[in-house]
Amino acid sequence: MLPADDVVENVGKWFRKIAPAQEKKTAQGEKPSFDKPLLCPECGADVTHSRVYAEFRVCEYCGHHFLQPARERIMVLTDPGSFREWDAELEPTDPLHFTGSEKYRSQLKRVQKKTGLRDAVVTGEAQIGGYPLALAVFDFHFLGGSMGSVVGEKIARLFERAAEKRLPAFVITSTGGARIQEGMLALLQMAKTAAAAGRFQQQKLPFVVLFAHPTTGGVFASFANLADVALAEPKALIGFAGPRVVEGMTGKPLPPDSHRAEFQLQHGMVDAVVDRRELREIVRRLLAHAYHREPTHSPPQAKQVRRRRRKRSTWEVVQVCRNPRRPGAGFYIEHLFDDFVPLRGDRAGGDDPAVLGGMASIGGRSVVVIGQDRTLDKYIDPAGYRKSCRLMRLAERWSLPIVTFVDTKGANPTYEAEKGGIAHTLAVCLKTMSEVTVPTVAVVIGEGGSGGALALAVADRVLMQEFAIYSVISPEGAASIVFRNPKMAKEIAGDLRITAHELLRLGVIDQVIPEPDGGAHTNPIEAAELVGEAIIRSLDDITATSTEELVQKRYERYRAIGKYK
Repeated sequence: MLPADDVVENVGKWFRKIAPAQEKKTAQGEKPSFDKPLLCPECGADVTHSRVYAEFRVCEYCGHHFLQPARERIMVLTDPGSFREWDAELEPTDPLHFTGSEKYRSQLKRVQKKTGLRDAVVTGEAQIGGYPLALAVFDFHFLGGSMGSVVGEKIARLFERAAEKRLPAFVITSTGGARIQEGMLALLQMAKTAAAAGRFQQQKLPFVVLFAHPTTGGVFASFANLADVALAEPKALIGFAGPRVVEGMTGKPLPPDSHRAEFQLQHGMVDAVVDRRELREIVRRLLAHAYHREPTHSPPQAKQVRRRRRKRSTWEVVQVCRNPRRPGAGFYIEHLFDDFVPLRGDRAGGDDPAVLGGMASIGGRSVVVIGQDRTLDKYIDPAGYRKSCRLMRLAERWSLPIVTFVDTKGANPTYEAEKGGIAHTLAVCLKTMSEVTVPTVAVVIGEGGSGGALALAVADRVLMQEFAIYSVISPEGAASIVFRNPKMAKEIAGDLRITAHELLRLGVIDQVIPEPDGGAHTNPIEAAELVGEAIIRSLDDITATSTEELVQKRYERYRAIGKYK
């Protein structure tokens, strides 16, 4: 990958130096032919005759992603013959009469001839895997993929036309930001495109973005960062201000990983780093969920009633629940759901790995699934709840039901969590789940601890495994308060009424899901089958309810909870 500084000036320079005639050919969809060896700038390998390079512009030896012209990206990504271009006639003018080192009009003529494009983005309608979508692809070869009046107008029109046609939108960015040759007119395209993206999302239509190398400045800080799902290419330079600008302003060198795709993933700003060779399949899977796959199953048959078993004390149930071999959310997602596309990040600088989430299908129905992962044995951080809220709102925009798995000893009570606003994130999560306009099913599969568990359980249907627990506080915590001795947890556990059957009698949950004899850990596959049946039946039951009735019933349910004279 090229050095972080001088990205706008230097990126692609090696390509222009080694193969000046190939940019125009590849931009027009022609196969390359080289008079000189084409060497990978990352590892030095000769990729001149590489099939992988010819098809994807990727080094097959080290995975380096070369710059790729917009029309070539479209050709590789979309179904053959499906692309229909929009607004190809729009052409930039010179509103500032800009001169600089070269007159703007001269620059435009030169780069238009070189790339075969009229401006830095190509938009249109296409299909991927048979699914229609609106598509915009930036081309860095055209003045660094910068956004001027034409680019902003084409992006705004893309969202408006996609809303009119009820199409998902997919944008691939490769840009240095706003076009300085158009001054404030270029900067205000940020506002235009952000507003257009917002109106598009109000129509509950999916918006996906791929950040290619490089993506900086006004495009990154406007409509592109409003996407429901954000993907990035490996090692792509991504950030608001370029590294050279940051270092010049601060006088301090940046860490080597700064402004890279992997850095953005670690800090919750993208959902996945995707190799270009896998992009088409990932987008196809997202589109399959976007087009609301409906169930194709017959309602599952209920399991045979099991023999009567010895009644266990509350403390015995607690011990079964806490068994380290008890399956968690990751196991159930893997074994119950098909076509799981994991999504990461809270879009506020964090990504708590203790919260799993993404799109998947169960019983043929596409859903958003969110699970608390007990295997990490940690409290949920504020970032985990912010991620949960983000996924709930995404489900609402995509009109997908939500399934949550509740399994946590609680929200993080530490000093760091307090600084991160843990109480606020819990409150927002409770509010968000109570008001989303899609069906919701929550399954308590382990230790449902306090508000940290409740934040993912304000659902239309609350299910609970037979040996799970769901409590205002842990038995140890209650014993510490009441007896000032956590070792008396066994004595107080029964008084808390935290088992599934007791909570069913109290009206806190809707169904007890039976477990194999001895607990879910003794036969995880059978336990998963029982959980899957309960989820599918609950979804079948509530998805027939109108949106208004669904939200009203959910409010009335939680409004009525409580005992008093």
